[in-house]
Amino acid sequence: MANELTIPLLPCPDIDEIASFYEMLGFSVTYRQTRPNPHVALQREDINLHFFGMDGFDPEQSYGTCLVIVQDTGPLYEAFAAGMRAVHGKVLISGIPRMTRPRVRNDRYTGFSVVDPGGNWIRVNKAVPEPEATSKLAKAMENAARQADARGDERQALKILEGALKRAVGDEPELAAAQEFRDDLVERVRASEQHPTA
Repeated sequence: MANELTIPLLPCPDIDEIASFYEMLGFSVTYRQTRPNPHVALQREDINLHFFGMDGFDPEQSYGTCLVIVQDTGPLYEAFAAGMRAVHGKVLISGIPRMTRPRVRNDRYTGFSVVDPGGNWIRVNKAVPEPEATSKLAKAMENAARQADARGDERQALKILEGALKRAVGDEPELAAAQEFRDDLVERVRASEQHPTA
Protein backbone atom coordinates (compact mmCIF):
# COMPACT_ATOMS: atom_id res chain seq x y z
CA MET A 1 0.00 0.00 0.00
CA ALA A 2 1.01 3.61 -0.46
CA ASN A 3 -0.30 7.09 0.26
CA GLU A 4 -1.37 6.25 3.79
CA LEU A 5 -2.22 9.22 6.01
CA THR A 6 -1.75 9.30 9.77
CA ILE A 7 -3.20 12.19 11.75
CA PRO A 8 -2.64 12.64 15.49
CA LEU A 9 -5.67 13.11 17.72
CA LEU A 10 -4.56 15.11 20.74
CA PRO A 11 -6.36 16.12 23.96
CA CYS A 12 -7.27 19.62 25.04
CA PRO A 13 -9.55 21.27 27.58
CA ASP A 14 -11.34 23.46 24.99
CA ILE A 15 -11.53 22.92 21.22
CA ASP A 16 -12.36 26.58 20.53
CA GLU A 17 -9.24 27.78 22.38
CA ILE A 18 -7.14 25.25 20.44
CA ALA A 19 -8.71 26.31 17.15
CA SER A 20 -7.99 30.01 17.84
CA PHE A 21 -4.38 29.23 18.73
CA TYR A 22 -3.74 27.25 15.55
CA GLU A 23 -5.58 29.76 13.37
CA MET A 24 -3.07 32.31 14.70
CA LEU A 25 -0.36 30.00 13.29
CA GLY A 26 -2.00 29.87 9.87
CA PHE A 27 -4.13 26.74 10.22
CA SER A 28 -7.73 26.47 9.02
CA VAL A 29 -10.55 24.61 10.72
CA THR A 30 -11.61 21.79 8.39
CA TYR A 31 -14.09 20.12 10.75
CA ARG A 32 -15.69 20.97 14.10
CA GLN A 33 -18.25 19.22 16.26
CA THR A 34 -19.36 19.70 19.85
CA ARG A 35 -21.64 16.66 20.23
CA PRO A 36 -21.53 13.85 21.03
CA ASN A 37 -17.83 14.55 21.66
CA PRO A 38 -15.93 17.82 21.10
CA HIS A 39 -13.61 17.46 18.11
CA VAL A 40 -11.84 19.94 15.86
CA ALA A 41 -9.69 19.24 12.79
CA LEU A 42 -7.07 21.77 11.69
CA GLN A 43 -4.90 21.94 8.59
CA ARG A 44 -2.03 24.08 7.33
CA GLU A 45 -0.88 22.91 3.90
CA ASP A 46 -0.04 19.20 4.48
CA ILE A 47 0.02 19.42 8.29
CA ASN A 48 -3.13 17.93 9.82
CA LEU A 49 -3.84 18.03 13.55
CA HIS A 50 -7.02 16.87 15.24
CA PHE A 51 -8.02 17.57 18.85
CA PHE A 52 -10.64 16.22 21.19
CA GLY A 53 -12.03 18.15 24.12
CA MET A 54 -11.74 16.57 27.54
CA ASP A 55 -13.47 17.98 30.63
CA GLY A 56 -11.06 18.65 33.48
CA PHE A 57 -7.98 18.07 31.31
CA ASP A 58 -4.86 19.74 32.75
CA PRO A 59 -2.49 20.95 29.99
CA GLU A 60 0.46 20.95 32.42
CA GLN A 61 0.03 17.18 32.80
CA SER A 62 -0.22 16.48 29.07
CA TYR A 63 1.91 13.83 27.40
CA GLY A 64 0.46 14.64 23.97
CA THR A 65 3.08 15.08 21.26
CA CYS A 66 3.66 14.56 17.57
CA LEU A 67 6.41 15.14 15.02
CA VAL A 68 6.13 17.34 11.95
CA ILE A 69 8.93 16.57 9.50
CA VAL A 70 9.80 19.30 7.00
CA GLN A 71 12.61 19.98 4.55
CA ASP A 72 13.45 23.33 6.14
CA THR A 73 12.20 24.43 9.56
CA GLY A 74 13.02 28.12 9.01
CA PRO A 75 10.00 29.22 6.94
CA LEU A 76 7.52 27.44 9.23
CA TYR A 77 9.09 28.93 12.36
CA GLU A 78 9.04 32.42 10.81
CA ALA A 79 5.37 32.03 9.80
CA PHE A 80 4.38 30.82 13.28
CA ALA A 81 6.40 33.63 14.92
CA ALA A 82 4.73 36.22 12.67
CA GLY A 83 1.30 34.91 13.67
CA MET A 84 2.15 35.13 17.36
CA ARG A 85 3.54 38.64 16.96
CA ALA A 86 0.42 39.77 15.10
CA VAL A 87 -1.85 38.57 17.92
CA HIS A 88 0.33 38.94 21.04
CA GLY A 89 2.95 41.47 19.97
CA LYS A 90 5.70 38.93 20.66
CA VAL A 91 6.68 35.29 20.32
CA LEU A 92 5.41 33.35 23.32
CA ILE A 93 8.49 31.74 24.90
CA SER A 94 7.32 30.57 28.32
CA GLY A 95 4.32 28.98 29.95
CA ILE A 96 1.51 27.33 28.04
CA PRO A 97 1.22 28.05 25.14
CA ARG A 98 4.75 28.78 23.91
CA MET A 99 7.19 28.11 21.08
CA THR A 100 10.88 27.30 21.38
CA ARG A 101 13.29 29.17 19.15
CA PRO A 102 15.36 27.21 16.67
CA ARG A 103 19.05 27.93 16.57
CA VAL A 104 21.15 28.32 13.46
CA ARG A 105 23.48 25.37 12.94
CA ASN A 106 25.49 24.79 9.79
CA ASP A 107 23.80 27.90 8.35
CA ARG A 108 20.33 26.39 8.77
CA TYR A 109 17.68 26.37 11.47
CA THR A 110 17.51 23.43 13.84
CA GLY A 111 14.15 22.06 14.92
CA PHE A 112 11.71 23.80 17.24
CA SER A 113 8.64 22.95 19.29
CA VAL A 114 5.22 24.48 19.74
CA VAL A 115 3.46 23.81 23.03
CA ASP A 116 -0.21 24.52 22.43
CA PRO A 117 -2.93 25.52 24.94
CA GLY A 118 -3.61 21.81 25.54
CA GLY A 119 0.01 21.24 26.61
CA ASN A 120 0.68 19.18 23.47
CA TRP A 121 4.21 19.38 22.06
CA ILE A 122 4.26 19.75 18.27
CA ARG A 123 7.92 19.03 17.43
CA VAL A 124 9.05 20.38 14.06
CA ASN A 125 12.19 18.69 12.73
CA LYS A 126 14.10 18.52 9.49
CA ALA A 127 13.82 15.49 7.23
CA VAL A 128 17.61 15.21 7.14
CA PRO A 129 19.30 15.29 10.57
CA GLU A 130 22.32 17.50 11.20
CA PRO A 131 25.74 15.87 11.51
CA GLU A 132 26.54 14.79 15.05
CA ALA A 133 28.31 17.34 17.25
CA THR A 134 32.01 16.68 17.80
CA SER A 135 33.37 19.47 20.02
CA LYS A 136 32.67 19.65 23.77
CA LEU A 137 30.82 22.94 23.39
CA ALA A 138 28.68 21.66 20.51
CA LYS A 139 27.81 18.53 22.53
CA ALA A 140 26.86 20.72 25.50
CA MET A 141 24.62 22.79 23.22
CA GLU A 142 22.87 19.63 22.01
CA ASN A 143 22.44 18.42 25.59
CA ALA A 144 21.07 21.82 26.65
CA ALA A 145 18.70 21.84 23.68
CA ARG A 146 17.37 18.40 24.68
CA GLN A 147 16.72 19.64 28.21
CA ALA A 148 15.08 22.92 27.16
CA ASP A 149 13.34 22.11 23.91
CA ALA A 150 12.45 18.45 24.33
CA ARG A 151 11.83 18.34 28.09
CA GLY A 152 10.93 21.95 28.85
CA ASP A 153 13.62 22.25 31.54
CA GLU A 154 15.21 25.60 30.69
CA ARG A 155 16.94 25.89 34.08
CA GLN A 156 18.83 22.62 33.63
CA ALA A 157 19.70 23.59 30.06
CA LEU A 158 21.07 26.91 31.26
CA LYS A 159 23.16 25.18 33.92
CA ILE A 160 24.65 22.82 31.31
CA LEU A 161 25.40 25.59 28.84
CA GLU A 162 26.85 28.02 31.38
CA GLY A 163 29.17 25.27 32.66
CA ALA A 164 30.35 24.53 29.12
CA LEU A 165 30.88 28.23 28.35
CA LYS A 166 33.03 28.61 31.49
CA ARG A 167 35.26 25.79 30.22
CA ALA A 168 35.42 27.16 26.65
CA VAL A 169 38.80 28.45 25.52
CA GLY A 170 37.33 31.14 23.27
CA ASP A 171 38.22 29.92 19.78
CA GLU A 172 35.40 27.36 19.34
CA PRO A 173 33.51 27.88 16.06
CA GLU A 174 30.17 27.55 17.87
CA LEU A 175 31.04 30.01 20.67
CA ALA A 176 28.80 32.83 19.38
CA ALA A 177 25.89 30.43 18.83
CA ALA A 178 26.34 29.01 22.34
CA GLN A 179 26.34 32.50 23.86
CA GLU A 180 23.22 33.42 21.88
CA PHE A 181 21.50 30.22 23.05
CA ARG A 182 22.51 31.01 26.65
CA ASP A 183 20.98 34.49 26.32
CA ASP A 184 17.80 32.94 24.91
CA LEU A 185 17.63 30.50 27.85
CA VAL A 186 18.11 33.34 30.36
CA GLU A 187 15.20 35.18 28.72
CA ARG A 188 13.01 32.07 28.83
CA VAL A 189 13.81 31.39 32.50
CA ARG A 190 13.05 35.01 33.43
CA ALA A 191 9.78 34.92 31.49
CA SER A 192 8.71 31.71 33.23
CA GLU A 193 9.49 33.24 36.62
CA GLN A 194 7.38 36.32 35.81
CA HIS A 195 4.48 34.30 34.40
CA PRO A 196 4.76 30.77 35.84
CA THR A 197 1.33 29.64 34.62
CA ALA A 198 1.04 31.84 31.53
